[in-house]
Amino acid sequence: MSPPVYGTQMELEGKIIDEVRRRGYTYEDYKKTADWLLSNTEHRPTVAIVCGSGLGGLGELLKDQVAFHYSDIPNFPHSTVPGHAGRLIFGNLNGKPCVCMQGRFHFYEGYPLWKVTFPIRVFRLIGVETLIVTNAAGGLNQDYKVGDMMVIKDHINLPGFSGQNPLAGPNDENFGPRFPPMSDAYDKEYRKLALAVGREQGLAEKMREGVYCSIGGPNFETIAECRFLNKLGADAVGMSTVPEVIVGRHCGLKVLGISLITNKAVMDYDNETVANHEEVLQAGKNSAKSMEKLVTVLVKRMELNNDMC
Repeated sequence: MSPPVYGTQMELEGKIIDEVRRRGYTYEDYKKTADWLLSNTEHRPTVAIVCGSGLGGLGELLKDQVAFHYSDIPNFPHSTVPGHAGRLIFGNLNGKPCVCMQGRFHFYEGYPLWKVTFPIRVFRLIGVETLIVTNAAGGLNQDYKVGDMMVIKDHINLPGFSGQNPLAGPNDENFGPRFPPMSDAYDKEYRKLALAVGREQGLAEKMREGVYCSIGGPNFETIAECRFLNKLGADAVGMSTVPEVIVGRHCGLKVLGISLITNKAVMDYDNETVANHEEVLQAGKNSAKSMEKLVTVLVKRMELNNDMC
């Protein structure tokens, strides 16, 4: 069967846009969800926090909470991963209006990346200006220890090398430009602030700054893959975060990323240690208080820093 022939480039682009709309979200879909949320809560958050595996306790710290299950929110995907509660919580954290995702979405769950990142654009439409992304990650840097918190200074988007990018397809100018830069993906001032707050909170020995590598998952990496990623310059590896950061930056959000090192990547063939998700959740639980303390102080200090600018 011969492929269809279109008369003009405009017709071809129109067909592509129609196809994307059939399988993706339109601006109207994002706005419908944003309007629904705004009509069901009086909170008007300026900070959004995405909680990684075992780190959902951050959401419980919000005061004057209004919470929604993902299944009740129009157009929202459903979280299927253990350790992800699947709730969107509005409230105040240290006096700052925030919205918190207790659980995120992943490519390995079967979701396309435009669906994985759906909440980020919704956050932009409800008035969010700052995105804090947290995750549980494996430590590739051999100096890292379980329980360390790595402020992300840059990332390697490994699935992106094969075309798996949340911005693929026609660009929506309502959110951002066709070719957004990522050299400034993680806000420099927020990174400095996070490290400073960590030291002030007595967490200096746990604070790191490094490069996060995103893979597709769901399997943990082979030894050869860990060695390869480390040689590429990655200090930590995980299965999330980068798609959200790309979309967040595309629509103008300032981004801070923090990885909790929940296991050390196996780099030696004589090492009999085997990574597992239960280990990740337990390590997250053990170190959650430190992460919660750090983020709680950070959101307040971010406001003060922005006021000084």
